[in-house]
Amino acid sequence: MASPTGTSDAPFGRMLTAMVTPFTVDGAVDYDAAQRLAGFLVDEQRNDGLVVSGTTGESPTTTDEEKELLVRAVVEAVGDRAFVIAGVGTYDTAHSVKAAKAAERAGAHGLLAVTPYYSRPPQEGVYRHFAAIADATELPVMLYDIPGRSVIPIARETLIRLAQHPRIVAVKDAKGDFHTTSEVMLATDLAVYSGDDAVNLPWLSVGAAGFVSVIGHVAGADLAEMIKRFRQGDVAGAREIHLRLTPVISGIMNQAGGAIMAKAALRLVGQEAGPSRLPLVEATPEQIALLRADLVAGGLKVIGD
Repeated sequence: MASPTGTSDAPFGRMLTAMVTPFTVDGAVDYDAAQRLAGFLVDEQRNDGLVVSGTTGESPTTTDEEKELLVRAVVEAVGDRAFVIAGVGTYDTAHSVKAAKAAERAGAHGLLAVTPYYSRPPQEGVYRHFAAIADATELPVMLYDIPGRSVIPIARETLIRLAQHPRIVAVKDAKGDFHTTSEVMLATDLAVYSGDDAVNLPWLSVGAAGFVSVIGHVAGADLAEMIKRFRQGDVAGAREIHLRLTPVISGIMNQAGGAIMAKAALRLVGQEAGPSRLPLVEATPEQIALLRADLVAGGLKVIGD
């Protein structure tokens, strides 16, 4: 199977979605639905890549075997035309290394590794954790900096140090510290991807490579167009898309969390991803009604319109 080709400034493409994991009504991973969803995201929503088994993919509640099979299924479906990035980060370095090796066996094109959470290691521990993951395979690595979930950020000095590793090529930024990350961009060749849909356009303005999005499940084509317009110098056009999608971001990200509401949004546009696994629950009828209104306000076509 042919593989997609990145560039030095966008090693995983520019428009990526952190893909939900479809489940059946009895709670099993629905690999067939995952393949259909991957095709929809790449072929209709213009995604250059998909992150599998990230937070939005409910990775805390899927097993190692399920994660490996999920990567295989998505690679089989779209791996010839889109990057498939496997989420492998945990708070256990040895477990993360094992997951990285499994993802490589499954055909992933790259790895996403989140800052170790809960244990709150010092920066030396953060550095060694990421270096061990990067040493474990031949795959390129995207770091995931999200102190809202991990409690600790990846410090500027640690990012600069990690950038010296030949396989650590990017960072998904969800901490919104534009100045510090700009300092990292100035000092390294790390590609920065926006990991927060609310600030996608601001990140482009300071040199981000692209997005790892949640709203990309239903607005990926719009986000891809935003990137295209911005890079062509049509800042006003990019801003128009950014403002139009604001209610979509609110509807998906500000109610019950991205994984729950992304699945609800997919259902509203005719794509089924099944329920969530506990401790996540289904969106309520009230939340779905608000979501529907937000999607329509953002210019998206929903079932029943």
